Amino acid sequence: MLNRALLAAAAVALATGCTAQAVGAGGPSSPTAAAGPSSPSASQAGTSATPDGATDGKPPSEPSSESPSPTATAESSPSARGRVLMAEGTETEQVRELQARLRQIGHFHRSPTAFYGSMTAGAVSSFQKKRELPATGKVDETTWGQLTAMTRKPTDGELKPPTSNELDKPDARCMTGRVLCISKESRTLAWMVDGKVVSAMDVRFGSENTPTREGTFKVDRKERTWESTIYHTPMPYAMFFSGGQAVHYSADFAARGYNGASHGCVNVRDKGRIAALFDQVKAGDKVVVHW
Repeated sequence: MLNRALLAAAAVALATGCTAQAVGAGGPSSPTAAAGPSSPSASQAGTSATPDGATDGKPPSEPSSESPSPTATAESSPSARGRVLMAEGTETEQVRELQARLRQIGHFHRSPTAFYGSMTAGAVSSFQKKRELPATGKVDETTWGQLTAMTRKPTDGELKPPTSNELDKPDARCMTGRVLCISKESRTLAWMVDGKVVSAMDVRFGSENTPTREGTFKVDRKERTWESTIYHTPMPYAMFFSGGQAVHYSADFAARGYNGASHGCVNVRDKGRIAALFDQVKAGDKVVVHW
């Protein structure tokens, strides 16, 4: 009987200890504190969690100052102040406008392509450094706002220019009359009338062994279809200006670009543009080949 009474007392003591731990007392407490009527349960305590999820006695509609609302977080975060609009890999018409605007102020030196590659990222970074912005190479709202504020809306010609290369400032000899103004520096041909560019196109020149001559010339003759008598290659839309050297369409230039060279002629790769130019140029018009 004595052993049975001792076992019963031990069982009561153990049960009382588990109940106190579950309430969250943090350690052993007296039986009176654990089981007495004066100890409130978790659902009755004013400062403990309620079924609605409020804490510290505040209703859900009054969040703690340590836990800002989603709206407040979005308004104060850097991403909201400078959301990224364009970055490497983006291909949109807005990228084309970005490139045209950067080109207006000398940060981008090629024709707009609408594709945001490493060259565009470098141009954006250059602009950002100039404006004392973080040079991320990405266009955020702040960068775009500053760029649009200091540039104008690009024209159609700026968005889709006729040449891949940027036209040079015209040589002084090109500013009067009807002139084929050809720049070796920019690798472009500008058809100019009274100092204004009428049309332009990319061109390619001769190699070191067969260089294109520089100077001021005149169009001697025109041949819509022609084949070189020396190299036996087609020279359509040929406009001869210095012996056997001529401005003409080159299928090789169209296919290989600047990986090849001419035998001294001025190659044009845009067949449509050279065809239109051929119809406008007259024998006797000036040709200027310069650096």
